[in-house]
Amino acid sequence: MINQQDIELYKLKARLCRTFADPTRLMIINQLRSGEKTVSQIQLALGLVQPIISRHLALLRERGVVKAQRKGTNMIYSLSDPKIIAACDMVHNILLNQIAKDKDMAERLITASM
Repeated sequence: MINQQDIELYKLKARLCRTFADPTRLMIINQLRSGEKTVSQIQLALGLVQPIISRHLALLRERGVVKAQRKGTNMIYSLSDPKIIAACDMVHNILLNQIAKDKDMAERLITASM
């Protein structure tokens, strides 16, 4: 039987997973893979407008995925835990494996129907 503490933990896990369920946030995380960056640097790399980048960074910060530090007039963002990159890489590899399996299945189905 699952207790209330376990249920709350699953809810927190689901909330964290939803944090990663946005392409823009994943692109921001990928930009921070190489180290800390300003909003302007992220904006330039992604070609998105500053308010969009800032909104996503605020959510990532709220959820504990990134941290911010003021340096002069700039806010510098970095990942809060290096394991975030490992987790993103793991999901990426799982996706590539799924794509390869789907491609293999599609090729078998096409060959079988000829």
